[in-house]
Amino acid sequence: MVWAVVFTVVLGMLALFQLGLVFGAPWGRFTMGGYHPGRLPTGLRVVAGVSVLLYGLMALLALLALRCAGLVMVPEGGVARLGMWVVFGFLLLGVGMNAISRSKPERYVMTPVSLVLAVLALLVVLGV
Repeated sequence: MVWAVVFTVVLGMLALFQLGLVFGAPWGRFTMGGYHPGRLPTGLRVVAGVSVLLYGLMALLALLALRCAGLVMVPEGGVARLGMWVVFGFLLLGVGMNAISRSKPERYVMTPVSLVLAVLALLVVLGV
């Protein structure tokens, strides 16, 4: 199930981006509406840290989908399929939120990234 692997890799790159924000990288123009174009204030850096955890959970669900395909050995369960539908919905919402952002860098960079992730999540959940 190549889509689950690609999904996990893209999530990993996004998690690295968020970790950069947590540690003070000046990439604020690409996230959270671009209201803080440099380093994010402490509260938003915490939010970026929570995002890293959410991406980890999404990757775990994709890993469970890989298990269903027989590619890795992890416990299976119906929760993975339901969870991936939730992830798909969450990512689809992210596409809309990024698309209406006031920040042009966020619209032009993060909207396509969110769209790619949403499509990959859909492909994973459908087992394509």
